Amino acid sequence: MGFGKEKDVGGEERRKFEKMGLEQIGVEEVLRMVKVMAMLLCSQVARLVPFFVSSPSHRTRFRFLPHTLSQALQVSVSGWQGVGSKDYSSGYSGGWWPCWGEELTTSGCYLGVCDLSIKMELSSIKDAFDRVAKKQKLSSSKSQEVVDQVGREIEQALAAIQSSRDLSSPADQKSVLTELKFKINAIGPFQQLEGSNKEVNGSIIKYQRPLEKLLNPDISKAYRNVDFDTRIINQIIANHFYRQGLFDLGDSLVNEAGEPDATALRSQFLEMHQIIGAMREKNLQPALTWVSANREKLDHIGSNLELKIHRLQFVEVLQNGTRADALKYARTYLAPFASLNKDEFPKLMGCLLYAGRLESSPYSELMSPIHWEMTTEELARQFCTLLGQSYENPLSVAVAAGVEGLPTLLKLANVMAAKKQEWQEMKQLPVPVELGKEFQFHSIFVCPVSRDQGSEENPPMLLPCLHVLCKQSIMKLSKNSTRTFKCPYCPAEATVTHCRQLYF
Repeated sequence: MGFGKEKDVGGEERRKFEKMGLEQIGVEEVLRMVKVMAMLLCSQVARLVPFFVSSPSHRTRFRFLPHTLSQALQVSVSGWQGVGSKDYSSGYSGGWWPCWGEELTTSGCYLGVCDLSIKMELSSIKDAFDRVAKKQKLSSSKSQEVVDQVGREIEQALAAIQSSRDLSSPADQKSVLTELKFKINAIGPFQQLEGSNKEVNGSIIKYQRPLEKLLNPDISKAYRNVDFDTRIINQIIANHFYRQGLFDLGDSLVNEAGEPDATALRSQFLEMHQIIGAMREKNLQPALTWVSANREKLDHIGSNLELKIHRLQFVEVLQNGTRADALKYARTYLAPFASLNKDEFPKLMGCLLYAGRLESSPYSELMSPIHWEMTTEELARQFCTLLGQSYENPLSVAVAAGVEGLPTLLKLANVMAAKKQEWQEMKQLPVPVELGKEFQFHSIFVCPVSRDQGSEENPPMLLPCLHVLCKQSIMKLSKNSTRTFKCPYCPAEATVTHCRQLYF
C-alpha cells in the first residue's frame, strides 16, 4: 500500500462498460463486468487495511457475503469456483467475496526491539496509533456500508434476471441491467472508497512522523572508531554462549576464531547446565552432590542453598513415599539445619501429618513450582559466585548499557555531524551518559580539589594522611614530583612517592 497517486479502482472495466451499448453485449458479458467491478471494489476495501499492523492482536479478518449471493455469482460466471480467501497483504484471489471484517484494535500495541529491555518512551507512538486506528474504524464502517449496499443491488438484479429468463423477453433483462447501472452510479462506490482511502493514507503518513522521530532507523551514526581487543571480544562472546548452554555454537566460534583460551570455563558451565537440566526433571541428586562437595565454600558466603534443595527432596519423598521414609530423610539430612532454621523446621515436621495428601493440607504451598524455579535460579547464582563470575551475563549487561546510552549518543552525533574528525578522535564524551543504578558496579571518585572525576589516566591517590586526591592534582601540588606538598585538608606533608593508587 503506497502513498502515491490514488488508484482508479475498477476504472478500466468501468470505462469499457460505459462505452459499450447494451445491444452490443449479452447478459453473460454484463454479469461478468459487474462481477469484476464488484470484486475490485471488495479488493479495494481489503487494501485499505493499514500496512503497519503486525502484532498478533491487530489482525484483520475477512467475512463473507451471504452464501446465496456467492452461489448465484458462481452459477452465472464460469471459472469462479474458488475457495477461501487470502490475506490482504497478498491481494484477493478466491471465489468468494471478501468484505470488511474486524476493525483494528490497540490492545497490546508494543514494538519489540531485540529481546533486550529498551526503556524508550512509547506513549507518543501509542497515541498516534490510536488516532490512526480510530480513523480506520470509521473508514471501515463506511466502506462496509457501501459494499453491503452494492451487494444488495446486485442480488436484486440477479434475482430479477433469473426470473425473467422464463417469463419475459431479453429486452426486460436489459432493462434490469440498465436500472442496476443507474443505481450503482447513484451510489458512487468508487468515489466513496477513494475518499476513505485518502483519509486513511493521510493518517498513516502522520503516524510515520512520531515513529521516525523516536525510533531512529540508522543507529550507525553513533559509531566511533574505538579500539577493541578482538581476542577479548571473542572470549566474551564464547563465554556468553557457554553460559546460555549453547555449547556447540561456542565451540564453533572458538575453533573458527582460534581462541582456545575462551574454553577455560566451558566444563564448569557444562556441569552447571547438567545440574539445572536434572532439576527441571525433578532429579535433585546432581545438585545435592554439588552442594555437598562445595559445602564449606557455600557456608563461607552465608548460603542456605543446601537446605533448600533438601527441602525440595523432602517434599518429594513425603508426597510420593511413606511417612516413615520422609521421617528418615528428615532425621538424616534436615536435622543438621534445625538449629539454624528454627522457623522453617517446625513447618517441615508438620508436613509429616499429611503424607501422600500434602496438596490438601495447610502446607500445600510447599508443593508450588515456584520453589523449584527459585532454587534452580539460586543454584545458578551461587555456582557463578564460586567461579568468580557475575550471575548477570556480562555481554548482555554491556549491550543493555549501550542501548541505554544510545539515544544520547545519537543526539550528540547529530550535533557534531559537521565535526566528524573531532567526533571520532575525542577520548571523553562532552556530555554525561546517564545509566540506571543497575549499571553502576563501582564507586565514582571526584577529586575535591579539581572537581574532576577519577579515570584510568587520572586515578585517585591515597595520601599518607589518608585523604584522597586525583593524580593530576597531586602532580600540580608537588610541581611534578619536585618537592613535598601539604595536604589541602590537614597539616600533614607528603611526597608523590608516598602516595598510593586506589582502585574502585
